[in-house]
Parts: sequence; structure tokens; C-alpha cells
Amino acid sequence: MRIAFWGLGSIAKRHIRNVYELLSERGNVPQIDIFRHENRKIEEEDINSIVSNIYLSDQLKDSYYDVIFITNPTSQHFETIKKCVPHTDHIFIEKPVFENCHENVQELGLKDRSVYYVACPLRWTSVIQYIKKNIDLSKVFSVRAVSSSYLPDWRPGTDYRKTYSAHKNMGGGVAIDLIHEWDYLTYLFDMPDSVLYVGGKFSDLEIDSDDLAVYAGIYKDRIVELHLDYFGRKTIRELTLYMADEVVHADLVQGKINYLRAGNMVDLYEERDEYQKREIRHFLDIIAGKIQNDSTIEHAVEVLKIAKNYKER
Repeated sequence: MRIAFWGLGSIAKRHIRNVYELLSERGNVPQIDIFRHENRKIEEEDINSIVSNIYLSDQLKDSYYDVIFITNPTSQHFETIKKCVPHTDHIFIEKPVFENCHENVQELGLKDRSVYYVACPLRWTSVIQYIKKNIDLSKVFSVRAVSSSYLPDWRPGTDYRKTYSAHKNMGGGVAIDLIHEWDYLTYLFDMPDSVLYVGGKFSDLEIDSDDLAVYAGIYKDRIVELHLDYFGRKTIRELTLYMADEVVHADLVQGKINYLRAGNMVDLYEERDEYQKREIRHFLDIIAGKIQNDSTIEHAVEVLKIAKNYKER
């Protein structure tokens, strides 16, 4: 397979390693090229050893790829996808799909037989998969989810003030940076009928993007509460499900499911690469025609509308 990555941040490097490993295991050692806005040397030797070519962003020309991974800043996604569509069979797009909800997807010129998949890795954690497969979600009448972490700790060795997360005009802000939560919540419970939202910039972090977002997703038979922040000094990623006969607490950081009334615990801990690889396998099966695409651009836009509290969803 001929594969290209558009952008080379930390998530792109993780995907490069995982894609190379997974395809090599299938006997299909890929050619991997990189397109980026500046011609800098790749510092990681393991990435260098498996990348065939590094191009500047304006050098796509007549190149054609089986898959292109869009891993540049969110604010550039729409134009990058539009540019790449004629040059590839399939596209894997990092979340969030776009910076705003107003983009006209028809302008992208998407091809009917191609797959356009938007990343949703938390769906593929062992914890969320366990909940999806083992708990009768129709009996859940209240949900509480939290994702709290400290932005300066996200990217070791990088000044957080210079990242896209810190700047609203680059697509940053906790509401869409942590769109993972609304993705897995809609994966479990479908789309809410309406959403209440409050948020803004409240901490002393040196950023101009929002660092707090709080939601109440209203369904006919349940309410989903969601808290997102950039300033929590202890990383928390939790989901609590309330039912008539049990309370189930899921810890996505520790990889544990606790049945609070029964006193039972299920240990599902795994390294991050395990669920990231699970999603890549899923994507490869989609482009192979084995399963349907369950994370389309259209679906991702609907999730983005919830995250941004867009009234016309």
C-alpha cells in the first residue's frame, strides 16, 4: 500500500508506527510518505527508518495513494481534505473533523466508492467496548462523564502555549479538543434531543482558547452530564452509569469497571497503542469492504455540532 501522512505531530508519529506494524504483519509492507509545511529532519530514528519520502505541502502534484492520513491542525482539515481527495482512494481524518460546523461537505468532492473515516479512538478502548457489549444501556437513566487533565502536561518537551490547543484560531479549545467524549457518548447512547452548555476561559493557563466546557445532553429517557477541562492537575477520564439496580463506574485511565453496588471490579487495563491499533485494524477492514464505515464525515459533523452547541443541529 502507498500511504501518505499530511502533518507530522505526535499522533501522526503514533499512527505511522502502528500502520507500518499492522500492515507488515499482514504481509503488506507499506510505502509511507509525509507531507508537511516545512522540510525539517525527523528526529525519531524509528520513524526515519520506515518513511520513504518527505515532501513539502505543495508537492502533491500527480502523486496518488491508497490512503492519506490527515493529521495536521484542525483549522486546516477542510482545505487539506479538499486538496487530497483527487489523489487518494481513502482518507483517515484525525478528530475533530473540522474547526466549525458551517463547512459545506459537498465542496470537498468526495468520491462515492471511497472511505472517509474520522478518528474516534476512545470507542475502541477495552472499557468502552466492554460497556457497549456487556451492559444493557436501555436501563441507564443518568450518565456522568468527566475528562480533566493539565494541558501543559499533554505534550512533554513542547511549550503548551505554542500548540494548536492553546489558540482558538487554530481550532483549539477544550470543547472540540476533547470531542472524544461526545463521540463515545453518542456511540453508546446515540444523539441527544437537545444540549445545554456553559463554558469559557477560567484558569490561569496562558491560552486564548476555552479551558472549561460543561454540558447536559437531554434524551427522552436519560440525561448525560459531561465536564471537560484543561486545568485538572490529576488526570481523570471517567464515566458513571446510573441504573435502578446498579451504579457502574468506568475509569478509562486505569482501565477498570467497578460495579459499585455489587462490589465487583473488572480489570481491562491496556497500553494506549492497543486501542489505537484496534481502531486502525477497524479502518483497514472498512476500506477492505468487510464492514461499514461507522464514523463518517457526516456523523463527525453532527458530533461537532453538539460539542460546539450549534443550535441548528
